[in-house]
Amino acid sequence: MSFQPVKFYQTGTFTVGNRLLPPEERSVQASTKRFNSINSGHRACQGCGEALGARYAIDAAMEAADGQVIAANATGCLEVFSTPYPETSWQIPWIHSLFGNTAAVATGIAAALKVKGLTQNPKTRVVAQGGDGGTTDIGFGCLSGMFERNDDVLYICYDNGGYMNTGVQRSSATPPAARTATTMAVGLEPGNVFGQGKFLPAIAMAHNIPYVATATVADLRDLEAKVTRAMELRGARYIHILVPCPLGWGTASHDTIKMARLAKETGIFPVFEAEYGEVKAVLAIRRPLPVEDYLRPQKRYAHLFGKTPAVETIAHIQALADKNIRKYGLQARKEGH
Repeated sequence: MSFQPVKFYQTGTFTVGNRLLPPEERSVQASTKRFNSINSGHRACQGCGEALGARYAIDAAMEAADGQVIAANATGCLEVFSTPYPETSWQIPWIHSLFGNTAAVATGIAAALKVKGLTQNPKTRVVAQGGDGGTTDIGFGCLSGMFERNDDVLYICYDNGGYMNTGVQRSSATPPAARTATTMAVGLEPGNVFGQGKFLPAIAMAHNIPYVATATVADLRDLEAKVTRAMELRGARYIHILVPCPLGWGTASHDTIKMARLAKETGIFPVFEAEYGEVKAVLAIRRPLPVEDYLRPQKRYAHLFGKTPAVETIAHIQALADKNIRKYGLQARKEGH
């Protein structure tokens, strides 16, 4: 991986600060010099994975660029809860775009910097960000164009699996069998149908861009390391972060990190990084967990666990997770093998 795992010998605590570590080993968020790019006072729901993901990712980008970051932000949850007019929680140059043109706006910012003389301040970097709706659906064309042109922009997608801001409607990143306002738990095959949707990191890799990675809010160091690596490169880069949504998923607000970790540990959400279309490293799973451990705590899957459990549907989801484990080589190898 692109980061060095740190072993903790302190027990009985869930402290995130890492302040017992030497300064050079601490995470960006553990430092008192962190940028707080998205500050307190926003209106995200309790346990919002997107607020966590944005805080981690943008602060890491700011650290890598010495505080010289300009962000373009699509319409969506992140924009709505962080900038209720006339207020804002952002402490960086931040531009609100339409739902679908964030990648194009970010490309324009990068082009403007070049015209104005980027060489005078080569550390000024551009980050675009949006949810799965504004990325995999409405903004897909602009994003593909950004990839194809290899524009010097880091695009970050915060994936919570639906249009949560407008009422929990299905997006093309909504997982199979999940209940949403537009894929209700009714009929012979309740929830979102199998075989639709898209896994955008794989599509990004097909564009052969310099860097593609996936991450979750359950592993701060991995997320920060991937943002840092992306900021070291020039050209189009893409990071896809799984950010559980307590409201849309029907989970407890204190279980956001747990749900993200279960998504990774079951193989539902593969965590890897790739350069120029080739997977370079994965966040391995030591002991894969059954997908039921991930599905059962979520009310959007409650219809799978009624009086008559949907055994075949659960098995189908398990097969998809197992396929991810095989495809991306996520199973950790035992020593000596």
